[in-house]
Formats: sequence, C-alpha cells, structure tokens
Amino acid sequence: MEATAREFNQQSSQILAAAERGETVTVTKNGRPVATVAPYRESEIPPYPTGPIGDSVDIPELDLGGDLTNDEMEDILKGMGS
Repeated sequence: MEATAREFNQQSSQILAAAERGETVTVTKNGRPVATVAPYRESEIPPYPTGPIGDSVDIPELDLGGDLTNDEMEDILKGMGS
C-alpha cells in the first residue's frame, strides 16, 4: 500500500489500522518514498543490543577476591574508561 504525506497526515488512523492488519504502507513525498509504516513484529527486536563487534564478546574474568561492597566496587572502578 502507498500513501502520500498528505494522505498520511489526514488518514493516519486508517493507515495504522492497515498496518495492524499486516499491511506495509510506504509514505511518499513529492513522489519519492520517505517512510514505511509496517506491522510491529516482536521477533524482529533482538533480545539484547547488537553492534559492529560481532555475535560474541569474550569478557575476561576478574578475580576480585570474593563479594565486594558497593564502595569497594566504586574504588576499583574509579578511573577506568577515562
């Protein structure tokens, strides 16, 4: 389905209803596509953020000597990442 920007502005409820029914709507402005309104699919959202570093990241294990208090963790982390 296709709709102009003006149609989208005036008929947004109907366009959202079409997306809810499973239709994808391309919104055009001056004859060129500028947006897509698509049905929401929960499976398209990854369970965790992904990035350019790949599928897996090896996180080193740190032996910090057992359970730490919040204050001890803050002291250890001060200056890291700066």
